[in-house]
Amino acid sequence: MQDQQLQDLADFIASSPTPFHATTTLRERLIAAGFEALNEREDWQLKAGGRYLVSRNDSSIIAFQLGAEGALASRGLRLIGAHTDSPCLRVKPQPEKDQQGLWQLGVEIYGGALLAPWFDRDLSLAGRVTFRRPDGALESRLIDFQRPIAVIPNLAIHLNRGVNDGQAINPQTDMPPVLAHSLEAGRDLRALLAAQLQQQHPDCTDVAVLDYELSFYDTQPPAQIGLEGDFFSAARLDNLLSCHAGLQALLNSDGEQPCLLVCTDHEEVGSSSCCGADGPFLEDVLRRLVPDDAERIQLIQRSLLVSADNAHAVHPNFAMKHDENHGPKLNAGPVIKINSNQRYATNSETAAFFRHLCASTDVPVQAFVVRSDMGCGSTIGPITASRLGVRTVDIGAPTFAMHSIRELAGSRDPGYLITVLTAFCNSAQLI
Repeated sequence: MQDQQLQDLADFIASSPTPFHATTTLRERLIAAGFEALNEREDWQLKAGGRYLVSRNDSSIIAFQLGAEGALASRGLRLIGAHTDSPCLRVKPQPEKDQQGLWQLGVEIYGGALLAPWFDRDLSLAGRVTFRRPDGALESRLIDFQRPIAVIPNLAIHLNRGVNDGQAINPQTDMPPVLAHSLEAGRDLRALLAAQLQQQHPDCTDVAVLDYELSFYDTQPPAQIGLEGDFFSAARLDNLLSCHAGLQALLNSDGEQPCLLVCTDHEEVGSSSCCGADGPFLEDVLRRLVPDDAERIQLIQRSLLVSADNAHAVHPNFAMKHDENHGPKLNAGPVIKINSNQRYATNSETAAFFRHLCASTDVPVQAFVVRSDMGCGSTIGPITASRLGVRTVDIGAPTFAMHSIRELAGSRDPGYLITVLTAFCNSAQLI
């Protein structure tokens, strides 16, 4: 079972090189499981027992099941939150560079990326392209080159003797990837994208590419590694691991309880967008589920959010970076994340509820508190809790190398997370 879950996670990550592709993958899997797609521009006709999904900006998605007649009002919602985006290199609007006979693209750093691991990797390019058809109609489609088309070569140590002494990386001058020789004059990214569109979408002929949102990504596939397969290595584990676990929990649930999965874009840059956790997407959906203000407040107060985002496992070479009593370990279960300054939204009641869920499913559980002399990251948990007033617990699978081009998790932790989130979706009572 563990190997099947890991392979499914690997397939999910491989098909999701960008938030747009992650949302498409989630949508396709939900529709295949019988969820009905809704359009925000249309009226919704929701039925008891129904299962629905809605997406915004092609990069955020909400899926929900309503449970039996009257269950929503009486039992509240079991909400699972995650995010679809990961730190990466985004292509600039006018990126073409011809330098020393090589064609490069200028990039912008998205989120808090670890830059050093991006060097000497086989990179591909994917994202959303918006274009004009010959009849003047505007349209967007997703593309993915799916093969190595670029690389950011390191400078040889012979020419950079101090590189191992902590030399800074300049994102403007050091990070533009190399794609080809520039011996052919006038290479044009938009022409390249138009050709890729026609290759992937045969109906997209003679289109004029107007704009795009493109990300470079590492083509190395996910892998279970270690002498005994103890580890799982992949790009974008933060936070596609949680998206996948939330999806599987929703699909594995018995359908009796009202549940909602929300996976939003732009968490890595603050969540302030029309489709981010600090935007109105979730609130808009809840208003359509329960139009009456008082009834909606009652619903929210009967509900609970599990904000799932990866946690920092204690690194054997850098154990001093953790509080000595709060060092989560790989393959030791999900981590409850706590911060007195509300960088995480966990409180004693929500933490106790999650511990109870873990105990009832024989899933080990851990706790993380950042060292008192270090700053603490945050998640969609405090943002969603403050916007909705919903009780929240911040949790996540322990990982190494968060925000690297390739991250590392324990091979048993994805299964642990799916198990406890499934129990959450099936829980008859919340706190």
